[in-house]
Formats: sequence, C-alpha cells, structure tokens
Amino acid sequence: MRVLHIDAGNMYGGVETFLVTLARNRGLCPEMEPEFALCFKGRLADELAEADAPVHILGEVRARNPLSVLRARRRLAHLLSTRRVDVVVCHMPWVHAIFGSVAKHSKLPLVFWLHSATTGRHWVERWASMTRPDAAAAPSVFCAATVRRIFPGVIADPIYYPIAAPPGFTDEDRRETRLAQNTAPDSVVIIQAGRMAAFKGYEEHIRALGLLREEPWWTCWIVGGPQRAEEEAFVAKLKAVATSLGIVERLRFLGQRSDVARLLHAADIYCQPNISPEGLPIIFGEAMHAGLPVVSSALGGFEESVDPACGVLVEPANPEQLARVLRRLGNDAHLRSAMGARGRAKVSAMANPAAQLPRVCGLMVTAMRNAGVDLISCRPRESLGQVGN
Repeated sequence: MRVLHIDAGNMYGGVETFLVTLARNRGLCPEMEPEFALCFKGRLADELAEADAPVHILGEVRARNPLSVLRARRRLAHLLSTRRVDVVVCHMPWVHAIFGSVAKHSKLPLVFWLHSATTGRHWVERWASMTRPDAAAAPSVFCAATVRRIFPGVIADPIYYPIAAPPGFTDEDRRETRLAQNTAPDSVVIIQAGRMAAFKGYEEHIRALGLLREEPWWTCWIVGGPQRAEEEAFVAKLKAVATSLGIVERLRFLGQRSDVARLLHAADIYCQPNISPEGLPIIFGEAMHAGLPVVSSALGGFEESVDPACGVLVEPANPEQLARVLRRLGNDAHLRSAMGARGRAKVSAMANPAAQLPRVCGLMVTAMRNAGVDLISCRPRESLGQVGN
C-alpha cells in the first residue's frame, strides 16, 4: 500500500516530527510504503531525504495567489496519474483545502489528519469542508472529537503519535550538554521546546520563573527558533519580559535544534503551560522518554498523556500556581525521578511505533474501504468493472 502524505513543509513542529518518524520507522509496518509531497523545501524535506523516503516537491503555494495553488494542484494531479498511489493523506486543514479535491478527482481514497483541536469556523477550515474525506484521524480523543466541526458526521480515529525511544545517552553526554549551555552540573534545568507560538505558554512560563527569582537552584532552556516574522517579534518580547523580571541571565534561548533528545536527557523538568489546547504534543512523549516529569495545563486532551503519576497539570494562565509546582519539583529530586520513571513506562506503552504504525495502516485500509476500493487489487471497483469489459 503506497501512502502519499501531503504537508506544507515550510514549518517544522510536531506534525513534521510525526512524518519523519513514519519515514524512519517504516520497516516496522512493511505493508505501508510512505511517500511525501511538500510545497516548500526546507528542514522537513532534508530529514525525509536523509531517511531515504521519496519526496515530491509541488511548489510553493500561497493561498492568496490562485496561480500558485493551480500550479501545485496540477503537479499533484500529474504525480497521481504517473505514479501508483493507493491513499492520499492531507495533514491539517490548509493542506486539505488546497489538495483534497485533487485526490478526489483522481478517484483515490482521501484521509484528513487533524493535528490541533479546531472550531471549524476559520475560513481555511470552511474551505477544507468542501471536500469530504474517506477517513480522518487526530492525535488524541479530545482532538478527534473536533473533526466533526469541519466534517459533520465524520468520526475521526484517535491515534497517538508513534514516538521512538531515543538513543542511550550517558552521564558524560549530560555533563557535556550542560557545559555547552553554560549550565552548572547541579542546576535543576527546566526545559520547554517547540514552535515559538504564544499559545504554548512561553510567557506564562517565564513569569512563573520570575516568581522564583530569589531561588538559585534553577536554569531554564527555551528550545525553538522563530520561523515567521511574528515569531521573531514574540521571541524579542519574551526576552524583554525576562529582562524586566531580572532573570534573563538564567534563561538560555537555544534556537532551532536537531538534538532535542540530547537536551531533554540533560534536563530535569519539562514545562509547557499552554494557554490553549493542542492535539497532543509529541514533545510530551519525548520528555517522558527522557525520564522527565511533565508540567502543563489542564486543557483539552493533555490529561490523556499527563496524569498525577508522571506530571502535573495546572490552571492555564496561572503563573503563581505554576511557580508552586516548579518549586516543589525543583526541590524534590526523588519525586522527579519517580514521576520520570512512570512517565517513561507510560509513553512506552501508549506511543510504541511498533504498535502505532499498524494502527496508521488500519486507518488507510478503512479509507480504502470507504472509498469503494478493492483491497486485493487496490483499484476502484468501478474501474475493475471497466477492465472486465
């Protein structure tokens, strides 16, 4: 079964990490042959190529430029007509709005994959709703329930992201990583990683640390670089807030990194106090694999991953409560270790690629059945009848 995943490719975050995981771990489910179509060249295209996955570039698309949309659609139509593809997967509403109709016109099964909770009211989501998928998925039960806001009557399959365990880092790796970040060996490192977006609670995190200004035990690493102009301004704002609170010298803005697993191994607490929900951040699972307790907000589907055994959920936009939780964890190494061990066990159970990739495969089979495809020949039944004539 050849599955073509379509993504914009101009950003790098959880969606893109998921796609790279599919490419790198495709041997765990040989029934699927993943290929990838992207609008933009960049880090995602490079990492997929490094994984020896087929990558097709459709050309840069701007929704406000109809000609760019038309050109990219024509390239996809040509690709689908010249290369055998059994299922097309559109990741996120923008991609589905641009390319979903091309898959339908090519009489191919279409999967919509939503990665963040949605209201269905954005103009892109309304545009996407014009092309009904044959199956849908999302990374959490909470997020999956919101798919019907775009596609009434469509029941999305909640599939937790497959998250591979990192390589075995050593104590020496931890020391070297801390030294490279000008961080003392005995400092409690609080880390947050991801896209530089305000909804992820970066400012609330920094304001909570401002309340811990007089406590010498902590250092904070902010991992992620701006990928858009508004994110450049946001990072500048965060640095200004940290300066006003007198803690900027205790923060490390590390920018975009490809060694997040190594940084997590050298940290002690993962903190991401969202002010609005996501699907289910991959970074939560990566932090758990590193043995870190996870501190986040009681929002959406986060409780599907973070429970009292492996972390703490606080009220959104409540720096005082967040500061109290960080103080308790920062001063209790035994508690951090116990939570980290339970988190590692939990992510190994719920996000094992060997278990999750067959679930992804099952979703593709569902889409094919719903589209009326004969699963033996992988051709639409109507075309089988034409061949028989």
